[in-house]
Amino acid sequence: MKYLMLGAAALALAACSQETPTGAEDSAPADETMNEETMTPTDEMEAAAPEMSASEKLDAVLAAEPDDVKARYQYRHPKETLEFFGVEPGMTVVDILPGQPGWYGKILVPYLGSDGTLIGAEYPVEMWAKFGGDYSGEEFLESRRTFPQDYVAAVDELAGEDGANAAAFLIGSMPAELEGTADVVMMMRAAHHFNRIDDGAYWEVALADINAVLKPGGIVGVVQHRAPEENSDDWAVGNAGYLKQSQVVSVFEDAGFELVEASEINANPNDRPTEDDIVWRLPPSNDSTEAAEIGESDRMTLKFKKPE
Repeated sequence: MKYLMLGAAALALAACSQETPTGAEDSAPADETMNEETMTPTDEMEAAAPEMSASEKLDAVLAAEPDDVKARYQYRHPKETLEFFGVEPGMTVVDILPGQPGWYGKILVPYLGSDGTLIGAEYPVEMWAKFGGDYSGEEFLESRRTFPQDYVAAVDELAGEDGANAAAFLIGSMPAELEGTADVVMMMRAAHHFNRIDDGAYWEVALADINAVLKPGGIVGVVQHRAPEENSDDWAVGNAGYLKQSQVVSVFEDAGFELVEASEINANPNDRPTEDDIVWRLPPSNDSTEAAEIGESDRMTLKFKKPE
């Protein structure tokens, strides 16, 4: 496998959104007849769900999200991104480095619905131990060891009766029963750490699990902070958060995946990092006026396919 060039420096991990999920509302008693006066907006969406198209259901889910999640739609374009990757209700989707259940998880749990499954995939504990700082402390590492059960509990709490089923694993330790079950794997702003830790060794581990968990013909969707192609390869190794699009494509193609399409859905032409810049100078890590004028990072959006 051809790996991206790696440098020696390492920077702090970007903060992952791991907000506490809100429990689902109690369902109405079976013998209670709902009418237009008593139905809540959530009830109305659930009642109309059988007639909704996937696009309409996604619109309804996005409209129901809290304001702090909606505030990032302008940068993350969740509707366009999920539709580009082909994610639909009832599918099994793997979310890499998800949070509990994370920003996209809060959208995917109600969108996939009770016929779907959301699988969280976390970095290996030994990979976290190489980050340094607080991420190498025993308390944090213990929280990574218990990630699978903690993630399932968080998704179950959010899902209630109508949300997605849940599973989880640590990369490199995927349970055999998950092999060949996933329709889509999403790697959202997580590729730079696979590239920069241990000379790219964890790419091999991650790509092996991605290949194993996907059905034949399954999709890998990648969103990643994008380095300018003219910047040096030594800088664009992930330590600053950025990778070159050409490099990411090479890694996946060398692992046997086919590039189906690249999209500019999540592009931001205002973000043109120099080799003195890191991605964490921007929102959401930095909420300064200067950072807000740029917005969140320029991002590649890539769709790969596992061979049939």
